[in-house]
Amino acid sequence: MLATVVSSTLVGVDAVPVSVEVHVADGLPSFSIVGLPDATCREARDRVRAALESSELTWPMKRITVNLAPGGLPKTGAALDLPMAIGLLVASEQILASQIEGLGAFGELGLDGSVRPIVGALPLVDAVPAPRVVVPAGDARVTALVAGSRIRPVRRLRDVVEALQFGLPWPDVDMSLPTDPVEPGPDLADVRGQRQARGALEVAAAGGHHLLLVGPPGAGKTMLARRLSGILPDLAHDDALSVTRVHSAAGLRLPPSGLVTRPPFRAPHHNTSMAALVGGGTRTSRPGEISAASGGVLFLDELGEFPPSVLDALRQPLEEGVVRVARSGGMQEHPARVLLVAAMNPCPCGEGGSVSCRCLPPERARYSRRVSGPLLDRIDLMVHVDRPSTSALLSVEPAEASWQVAKRVAGVRERSALRGVRCNAEMSDSLLDEVAWLDDEATGMVAEALNGGRLSARGLRRLRCVARTIRDLDDAEDGLRAVDVSAALQLRSRPAIGADHG
Repeated sequence: MLATVVSSTLVGVDAVPVSVEVHVADGLPSFSIVGLPDATCREARDRVRAALESSELTWPMKRITVNLAPGGLPKTGAALDLPMAIGLLVASEQILASQIEGLGAFGELGLDGSVRPIVGALPLVDAVPAPRVVVPAGDARVTALVAGSRIRPVRRLRDVVEALQFGLPWPDVDMSLPTDPVEPGPDLADVRGQRQARGALEVAAAGGHHLLLVGPPGAGKTMLARRLSGILPDLAHDDALSVTRVHSAAGLRLPPSGLVTRPPFRAPHHNTSMAALVGGGTRTSRPGEISAASGGVLFLDELGEFPPSVLDALRQPLEEGVVRVARSGGMQEHPARVLLVAAMNPCPCGEGGSVSCRCLPPERARYSRRVSGPLLDRIDLMVHVDRPSTSALLSVEPAEASWQVAKRVAGVRERSALRGVRCNAEMSDSLLDEVAWLDDEATGMVAEALNGGRLSARGLRRLRCVARTIRDLDDAEDGLRAVDVSAALQLRSRPAIGADHG
């Protein structure tokens, strides 16, 4: 007998519907899975058999064939365990075929018959339009965000049989969305001194501009960067769903409510591989750190220690907001709308620009080449961070707190939303001409920077976006003045990396 159960499989951060076809026929007892399953899918044979026997169900001593259609699409993960088990119960006539009409299913089976949560539950369920979708009870809250009342949560395989075969109610699971506890993050009030760097941090958050902090060890670069996400506004509902989808597909821990509402903060180590940073893999493509940080902050500490090839792979995602991963099976797009914050020393010893620098000229030159010019051209703000003075460190006067800065940032973000963009960094050329026009003095200043080679065409566009953010922080709607352009140029001037102190 043949039975078919609807399910889906992950492809990047999205999912593709899969028909799980189970055929039971006379012959030597066997169990085979076809349809390009990965190693985890093939191991379902042993999990399904143990789960059926632990649930006091009958394992048919016949020839069992499972086909995962479409056959040309690789299938990954253990989410297909439960639909295989349900299809086997129908094909062996332990459940009536009419009772699984309009039914989709996902879930990993334990050897004791339990149904465990799965990686990528949100996109998997969203890809199946079935009127009823059986999911693990542990994934009920997150899947309810997109499937609502279609969800049928279960804790064990026996729950499915009792609900379908005997008409018993589906297990009662608390589907209410609790309020996530607000955990206080690092506060800007902890930062002493660093007036220019704090201002750059505020501009970066308000306009979504990428930021590079260059300075000696102990200057506070990492301390500043880790406080950036705390001054960003909460994610809009659509953005929160998109971020939650990526985190679900990547197997990252979700909050109790199931919905990621705060901008994420990701800080990969400098030995991270290219596939781990931008996404990819061998047979199947997985979202990388830049996608996990989408909607929030990607912090690259010790930027000069990252392999140059890995850094250059960020150029296209930073420009377009997406990562395109090409494989023999096709191309996938992962979101990469991040606010990049990077920190690095001016030279290998960290004391570049001072007489205490111990680096030889070839070492400084080699270090400066680790970050390419095209990547730096995509960074809007570049600030040199000196070590704070003794008086600033010992001052008892409280610095401005994150919540105070966050109010101004939220005001600028609201202005951007009225213009039809999430942040000023995303403004199109036509919108810039409308809201970021230059007065005569500002035009002359920009022309001088272009003629002197301080600005490229891309840099000019980014300069206008930064100047518009600076103007918005002043709560003004008119065009850009020379003082706004001058401030943007100063924030964009490249700090000395690998320069000779002599």
